[in-house]
Amino acid sequence: MAANILLVEDEPGIQELLKLNLGQAGHQVTAAEDAEGALLYLKTTLPDVILLDWMLPGMSGLDLCRRLRADKRYQPVPIIMLTARGEEQDRVNGLDTGADDYITKPFSPRELMSRIRAVLRRRAPQMTGEPVEVAGLRLDPTSHRVTGNGKPLEFGPTEFRLLHFFMTHPERVYSRAQLLDQVWGDDVFVEERTVDVHIRRLRLSLEGSGHDRLIQTVRGSGYRFSVQQ
Repeated sequence: MAANILLVEDEPGIQELLKLNLGQAGHQVTAAEDAEGALLYLKTTLPDVILLDWMLPGMSGLDLCRRLRADKRYQPVPIIMLTARGEEQDRVNGLDTGADDYITKPFSPRELMSRIRAVLRRRAPQMTGEPVEVAGLRLDPTSHRVTGNGKPLEFGPTEFRLLHFFMTHPERVYSRAQLLDQVWGDDVFVEERTVDVHIRRLRLSLEGSGHDRLIQTVRGSGYRFSVQQ
């Protein structure tokens, strides 16, 4: 599945090559030449993945990574460090600052794509495009189909995204505000009660197969997707 990627790389040749390869793989890429440009972009947009060069002019990639991990808003975003520094201590330093992965230059486009899929699978499994199945409920994000015990179920686009998020993040309670950020996006301004409306629609769509019971209301906290009663 396509991801929105922020590429922070100051070498024009490498930047253009990565943009080309990532674009051909279906990803949307925004490039920044330094930490200042990256922070400016991040004020208004939250990407799915950040590819961050270690050696940047001004603030280093390591310091930028540390700064982003200290900010709650950016903590869920996977960060892959790009660097020519391949020593073990360098890798340890990069990972200790909060990077999710570390790839040493030169690297192949195929390896980079594999690393991107891996961090998305760990941090944001709803971005990978892989089918997910729970208790007879199966969702395929590529074909946009959902079946309950083999029976096709119909969903609106928002309910589909909401169900996909729940199924890839089971057994955790999410507040309305958290669901708005994760499903609608933090740059979309809607009221929290909008979540309740879509939860009702989601349950109605799941009633046909009896899976509406998996969407549980946790009084005073929010909603949870769970097979446990």
